[in-house]
Amino acid sequence: MTIEEPTDPGQSPYLLLGGEAAVRRLVDAFYDQMDEDPDFFGIRKLHPASLAASRDKLYMFLTGWLGGPPLYTSEFGHPRLRARHLPFAIGEAERDQWMACMAKALEVVGIELSMRERLIASFANTADWMRNREG
Repeated sequence: MTIEEPTDPGQSPYLLLGGEAAVRRLVDAFYDQMDEDPDFFGIRKLHPASLAASRDKLYMFLTGWLGGPPLYTSEFGHPRLRARHLPFAIGEAERDQWMACMAKALEVVGIELSMRERLIASFANTADWMRNREG
């Protein structure tokens, strides 16, 4: 499950976004929004009190997913996203909150509009696939 490959192999989304520092900013903005905005309380309560490990894992996952080094798979193996999230009730509300939180983070860090739209479309497919309950 990776984002659509660019036509120029030297221009992965990871590189186009700005590499390591940009992915870290995105992840931090995502979890900062989740932690601070009451609109995202539904997904925030699915996480532990400290978001440090969640931040690190999402950073490692997104780095590889965007075409950078496969940090997550090197440390944890195949992501098995759906299986790893089965203990959490994820329905449409949680999916929509996750998507809104990520869309806000993409905007906050200043991702260019066409890349933002591309990422949102890819995230939407994965977020919908993660649902494990109705509603």
